[in-house]
Amino acid sequence: MFTDIYSPVEPLKHPHLSELWIKRDDLIDPYISGNKWRKLKYLLSKAHAANQQHLVTFGGAYSNHLLATAAAASKAGLKATAFVRGEPVKNEMLMLCQLFGMTLIFVDRESYKHKTELFQQYFGQDTDAFFIDEGGASMEAVTGCAEIINELPKDIDHIFCAAGTGTTAAGLLHGIHQQGLKTTLHVVPALKGGDFIATEIFNYLGHTDQLILHTDYHFGGYAKTKPELIDFMKTFVRNQGILIDPVYTAKMMYAIYDLAEKDYFKKDAKIIALHTGGLMGILGMKDKFVF
Repeated sequence: MFTDIYSPVEPLKHPHLSELWIKRDDLIDPYISGNKWRKLKYLLSKAHAANQQHLVTFGGAYSNHLLATAAAASKAGLKATAFVRGEPVKNEMLMLCQLFGMTLIFVDRESYKHKTELFQQYFGQDTDAFFIDEGGASMEAVTGCAEIINELPKDIDHIFCAAGTGTTAAGLLHGIHQQGLKTTLHVVPALKGGDFIATEIFNYLGHTDQLILHTDYHFGGYAKTKPELIDFMKTFVRNQGILIDPVYTAKMMYAIYDLAEKDYFKKDAKIIALHTGGLMGILGMKDKFVF
């Protein structure tokens, strides 16, 4: 369904790290960007093989996954429906989803917890409907994200990624082990209590070797922020010319800079940060930016 696309790796300017790079998966596509493209790649191939033309998925009101799925469905000539968590709202993200042709079904937060039951209730008799979990979480997504490692140098000491469900991290770790690399994977959960990410990765792979979680950079929880994160983000974007978002990638980059200040890395360490896209998250927090 998708042709292979290799995103660039670019150097970052840093006062203490001479080998800090960023993998620009955010440049893959304006709307199916970053890990969303990686996650959906094999899911859409699976739907196509099963001749199922209706993608049904789940997400919050500012979900990058919903927008990516809507755009991907449009490109592939498929129908798309999303269960949206919470009361009916209107915003830029959902408007774009609808512009790409996605149907939105708002459900209360308690019902949203039972995604399989929701799918069965609305689409259980629809043989054309294809279930895609929130964020694209699946073994197909892990396989897609593992391919990132094929596009990187083999002598990287550290790879950093932000995490929501742990699927992208599982894919990266899978790719590291497939290649037999000595690289350490560092995961920065975007939500409070992110230790569960290790369990999710173990459930996918059966191990968590070469994995380190940094759970103290959530800034209050998912889609939460603090002034110091916003200040860091504004400085980073101004100095690097690369847009990051306050939900995921700003927290990851803050972690790298903070760890560097604490002499966590060897001076000549080779570090790659994965830019997982998600720039639309800025829209949900535009009131946080004061200039």
